[in-house]
Amino acid sequence: MTGLPYWRLSGFYFFYFAFVGAMAPYWGLYLRSLEFNAFQIGVLMSLLQVMRIFAPNIWGHIADRTGKRVTIVQVAAVVSLISFIGVFVGDSFWWMFAVMSFISFFWSASLPLVEATTLSHLKDRTDRYGKIRLWGSVGFIVVVIGLGALLDHWPIRAMLWVIMGLLVGIVLFARFIPEAEVAHMETEHVSLRGVLKRPEVIALLVAAMLMAAAHGPYYTFFTIHLVDAGYSKMAAGWLWALGVVCEIGIFLIMPRVLRHIRAETVILLTLLAAALRFILIGWWVDSLPVLLFAQLLHALTFGAYHASAIGLVHRYFRGKNQARGQALYNSLAFGVGGSFGSLYSGAAWDGLGGPVTFALAGGMALLAAGVFAARGRSGASAAH
Repeated sequence: MTGLPYWRLSGFYFFYFAFVGAMAPYWGLYLRSLEFNAFQIGVLMSLLQVMRIFAPNIWGHIADRTGKRVTIVQVAAVVSLISFIGVFVGDSFWWMFAVMSFISFFWSASLPLVEATTLSHLKDRTDRYGKIRLWGSVGFIVVVIGLGALLDHWPIRAMLWVIMGLLVGIVLFARFIPEAEVAHMETEHVSLRGVLKRPEVIALLVAAMLMAAAHGPYYTFFTIHLVDAGYSKMAAGWLWALGVVCEIGIFLIMPRVLRHIRAETVILLTLLAAALRFILIGWWVDSLPVLLFAQLLHALTFGAYHASAIGLVHRYFRGKNQARGQALYNSLAFGVGGSFGSLYSGAAWDGLGGPVTFALAGGMALLAAGVFAARGRSGASAAH
């Protein structure tokens, strides 16, 4: 990887996903400690995704016009850090709603721009993306295990200081990411609207929204589901970590996999695996062996899925569309899909219970597989 700023990019991914490793498993527990009900928790957790509907497209448009991707990431990181101070000031529902909205608007700017920057640095070697992105998984594991152990012995409020430290790490590494030259192939440039009319692009984006929605109960209530079933916070942390360890393994082998198997085929398999996984988590939470198997499936439902989907987005959105393409993918998948996932899981949890809520998630993954099987592979032959 000569000439590639490997460690600077990897360090950013480490702290970015370490932050996710604190928020996704444990922020719901913190909100429950403030005596919010399941629907309020679902609404507040959805804000981390809602802002990804609008913000990345705004930032992506500015980045494509100015060419200053990294500068935007640096400013957004600093404002996110300053915004987080608000959680130390108040803890009413509407105060937390306002603070989390503000943090999310700026925090959501970072990832799609860093993804586009990383892929631009890699040029034609996009198969090496996983070897950089895996450091995000390492950061997630370190925090999810460490914070789980900490919270078994310290008050839940201690996590606020851990999150503050992780945001500082994001700011520091954002400072040292170099800008990448974007290859504008004017003769091959297709309008963004033209790309979005292709059936395989539509199918990918729809399936991505449904896949993110399917993960709603997992990212919002998985830890609560485990704790309510009698598992310790440390055990919950290790179960989260197991999934991400598998994710790292799959990121390492995905370059070889994608040289032999089409990304479209990988995505279809991962959607089917997600349906199985969430049904197992919902109905067999009392069985540790079943939970362990379900977490092994994270290698497919996140690792293999994400590496393949990002590669397809990079293939479909070229030249001047790169940053906006990544932003659009993040906005629709994690913004629209993720927000809906948090909201329906919050609405369903108290009334229908965990098993049924996770069954709904499995149904959405199956629907995503149906959509992708019907149209997502239509451009595969032409693309290879």
